[in-house]
Amino acid sequence: MAENTNLQEQYRKKKNKEEMKQQVITFVLMILFTVIAFGMVIYELDKLFVIPTLLILAVVQVGFQLYYFMHMSHKGHEMPALMLYAGAFVAFLTVLTLSVLIWW
Repeated sequence: MAENTNLQEQYRKKKNKEEMKQQVITFVLMILFTVIAFGMVIYELDKLFVIPTLLILAVVQVGFQLYYFMHMSHKGHEMPALMLYAGAFVAFLTVLTLSVLIWW
């Protein structure tokens, strides 16, 4: 019984260490993306390059926030993830609908 508890403790420590490593790497990447975004704007690069690149960096950072810092990748978070994605989909449809109405 004590051996089983010891193995569970070792597994938990290993899992926590791996998760912390992933969070630190993600945090460093997010800081790097932010520095890149500021650099592109400060150096006044071409808008046709900057705007799509900023949008891509923003989407990647949102993904990092959801999956690593809000723990959406863990088991048991299926319903909150579903609600979040449904809300994002409804927001996208609303923006798309209003954009089409304004343009036509």
